[in-house]
Amino acid sequence: MDALGREWQLSTIQFDFNLPERFGLEYIGEDGQPHRPYMVHRALLGSMERFFGVLIEHFAGAFPVWMAPVQVVVIPIADRHLGYAREVAKKLRAEGIRLELDERPERMNAKIRDAQNQKVPYMLVIGDNEMQAEQVSLRVRDGSQQNNISLNEFLLRIKDRVAKRAAEL
Repeated sequence: MDALGREWQLSTIQFDFNLPERFGLEYIGEDGQPHRPYMVHRALLGSMERFFGVLIEHFAGAFPVWMAPVQVVVIPIADRHLGYAREVAKKLRAEGIRLELDERPERMNAKIRDAQNQKVPYMLVIGDNEMQAEQVSLRVRDGSQQNNISLNEFLLRIKDRVAKRAAEL
């Protein structure tokens, strides 16, 4: 069942009458004559396209952090915060975190709204307080927020969620 309550069949075992003919497959039977074989194959996920479609619909695009293509967006509030934001991004990448650094000259609220619309699990907002304390402010996709946490504390949280393949953020 997908997120919309529709039932999908993904895994199948099928006879394929097309491929043996297309590939010109033959075998010599007990009667000494050539015969066209039947091909039996299994498709564990159906087509990859259908599988990903069901997966995206199941999560309504809001993947758990371990599955999300972009796990974190680092959002500097102003240009003066870019240096520290780049340091944060570099440390997270070194730990294997998939992220984007939003360096656009947009307002912070627009950057947050864009990340939420893209259903990115975590946003790290960096302003004067975070830069001076060498911390980050964590905003979760659901709108909850935790201000002024250490980068190591955030790394422990995200790595825990990824290691456990947790559904919650």
